[in-house]
Amino acid sequence: MQDTRITLSQKDMPVRWYNIQPDLPVPLKPPLNPGTGKPIDPSELLPIFPMSLIEQEMSQERYIDIPDELLDVYRIWRPTPLQRAVRLEKALNTPARIYFKDESVSPAGSHKPNTAVAQAYYNKKEGVRKITTETGAGQWGSALSFACNIFGLECEVYMVRCSYHQKPYRKFLMHVWNGTVYPSPSERTEAGRNVLAETPDTPGSLGIAISEAIEMAATNEDVKYSLGSVLNHVLLHQTIVGQEVREQLVLAGEKPDVLIGCCGGGSNFAGFAFPFVKDKLDGADIQIIGTEPTACPTLTRAPYRYDFGDIARTTPLILMHTLGHGFVPPNIHSGGLRYHGMAPLVSLLVDQGVIEPRAYHQNAVFEAALLFARTEGTVPAPETAHAIKALIDEAVKCRETAQEKCIVLMFSGHGHFDLASYDAFLSGALTDYELPDECIQEALKGVPGVDMSGGD
Repeated sequence: MQDTRITLSQKDMPVRWYNIQPDLPVPLKPPLNPGTGKPIDPSELLPIFPMSLIEQEMSQERYIDIPDELLDVYRIWRPTPLQRAVRLEKALNTPARIYFKDESVSPAGSHKPNTAVAQAYYNKKEGVRKITTETGAGQWGSALSFACNIFGLECEVYMVRCSYHQKPYRKFLMHVWNGTVYPSPSERTEAGRNVLAETPDTPGSLGIAISEAIEMAATNEDVKYSLGSVLNHVLLHQTIVGQEVREQLVLAGEKPDVLIGCCGGGSNFAGFAFPFVKDKLDGADIQIIGTEPTACPTLTRAPYRYDFGDIARTTPLILMHTLGHGFVPPNIHSGGLRYHGMAPLVSLLVDQGVIEPRAYHQNAVFEAALLFARTEGTVPAPETAHAIKALIDEAVKCRETAQEKCIVLMFSGHGHFDLASYDAFLSGALTDYELPDECIQEALKGVPGVDMSGGD
């Protein structure tokens, strides 16, 4: 009988992170100081990040060693399994061979702890007392609360208001791990109070929550800020996932034809796909697909420009696909995919044509999620379900063309705390939303004009 679960021994777990920057088709342009328009000096980031993470953010080393103490924490749940989706294959009547990398087995139920424990570790090493952060659907807030609890740090989370009310069990999970969580925008920060004064009924956004978390970190010397996606060092930490997949596919006797993941800020997708990007650049015939909601079409419809990462414009300017830092997405159920921007590294590879972006309506996404849950058993997070929709589309194409492709999915997290979203879908209460062009153009009005030759 053929194994349908490909596992690695803990002794075979990767001991280095892979940094894609030396292997990019063109160099990544640096973040800019919004005041001077010049590349930012690393010292300017010290009020919010520890130096060790700043060094990783800027590093051009292809591999960075994972400290032994951190590897010991990873072993709580890593390596994670690569699962053959034989029941889904049968249901689709496809000749494609479908695999999914199951990151839902982590304590927080997603890929997020891969960077959360790393960031908590480096902050602890530099004497930080508390970490502040934002969270959309609550996956990141849960993961950072878990990580801070392990290393004895306080954790303060600003959760996007609509998700705070839609997903109360994520909030409760943060409390289990000693995290404190507030709906954002809140009255605790100047950034939050300003938003509430202007739009008291706002559903909130990741851009607003980031502003609140950064404000709290920047005004307290022993407090630092942590981001769960977008930044280079966050994507770096996630590459333990893709490196495991490479080893597991070798054990399965497979080479990937299609790689698929969902994109919010880009971390789970990047960690899964980046270890294969150099293969594609070197000529391997690999299709790499990143998925997102039509309600927040950052990769499929947003321009590639320098912009702020938050609504209060406290971050450096970074070059990315952006809908505008003031953009507040509609109140959809995929809270983790409601960010106005995209990781600079992912944005660059989309701009270079290496990554193919796709956007989907939420009803089609939940329909795909149900098929996966009813065949493979695990209920996917709404964010993950966007990737499953693309997976099913590709498997159906294989059925129609009789192509026996190997398709690999990044299963970024389970949906056990998202069952209200499934109930809304099953009761017919979900509506599809296509973001109008005029909304994008209005949000882009606040994006600063930056000479794209800057920072060379």
